[in-house]
Amino acid sequence: MVALDQGVKALVVANLPYGTVVPVLGNALQLLYVRNPGAAFSFAVNMTWVFSIVSTAVVVAIIVFARRIRSMWWALVLGMLLGGALGNLLDRLFREPGFGRGHVVDFISTPWMMPAIYNIADSFICISMVVFVLLVILGVNLDGSRALSAKQQRAADAAATTTATDGRPADAPRASSQVAVTDDPRAPRDSRDALGHDAT
Repeated sequence: MVALDQGVKALVVANLPYGTVVPVLGNALQLLYVRNPGAAFSFAVNMTWVFSIVSTAVVVAIIVFARRIRSMWWALVLGMLLGGALGNLLDRLFREPGFGRGHVVDFISTPWMMPAIYNIADSFICISMVVFVLLVILGVNLDGSRALSAKQQRAADAAATTTATDGRPADAPRASSQVAVTDDPRAPRDSRDALGHDAT
C-alpha cells in the first residue's frame, strides 16, 4: 500500500500541472495536484511538525499492537491504517520544504462527495475506519471470536446460575427419585411368593 501510494504520488508530481483541474469522470472524479501542509481539509497548516510526530507515534503504536491480532479482519484494518499513516508520514519527512515539515501530495477530487482533496493514503485510512466501526458493531474480537449479544449473555448467565444452585450443568438430566433395585440371587425367578407356591 505504501509503495502504491508513493508511486502514484511520484507520477502526479512528474506529470500533473500544479493547481489545475484535470477531469477524469466529469465532476464525479477529477485530478487536482496540490500540496497540503496540514491535516485533512487543510486543518492546522502551520503545524506540520506536530502531525509528523503524531503520525510517527501512530505507526509505532500500530506495529506494537499488531502482535495481539489473530483476526484476518482486524489485521486488514491495521494494515490499511498503517499503510495510510506511513504514506503521508513519508511525505512529511522527505518532501519540501524540509524534514518533518514536508507537504503531503494530494490529487484526488470528488466534489459531489466532499470538498476535500485527498490521496490514496487518505483513502486507506478512511476505509480502515469504516471497517473498524463495523467490526466493533458486529462484536468481532481481536482473536477473531465474536462477543456475545445481550440475549446470548443473559442465556449464559442463566445457565451459570442454574449450575451454581444445584451443582450440576444446566442440561444434565435430573437423577431419578426411585432407587434402582439390584438383583438378589435369593429372590424367586417367577412371580410366586418368596415362601413358595404352597405356602399358606
